[in-house]
Amino acid sequence: MARVPSAIVAATGLVGGYGVARWTKKRQLGGAVLAVAGAAAAQQWRQQAGGKAAGALTAAYVAAFAGSHPLAKKVGAWPAVFGVAGAVALASWAVADRRHP
Repeated sequence: MARVPSAIVAATGLVGGYGVARWTKKRQLGGAVLAVAGAAAAQQWRQQAGGKAAGALTAAYVAAFAGSHPLAKKVGAWPAVFGVAGAVALASWAVADRRHP
């Protein structure tokens, strides 16, 4: 079975977490999606790039989630979420995925 790249897992966690929270009107459910995807991505990052890189990418994932809130006030919710998800996906690919196809 083919492995899903960690960049896709992380981006899906950010976009999916927001989407679930918005559509169900249950923030906790969206948070659960965000957390599960983040944990799965972190495990892949650790396996592919080591502990320090995994820590840095996990911090970027959390910062993207937090940063999307004030950014949404300036550009709108969906553009903010897609923007931070893209940034995390790019960082994930650069640090972990491009070395482990």
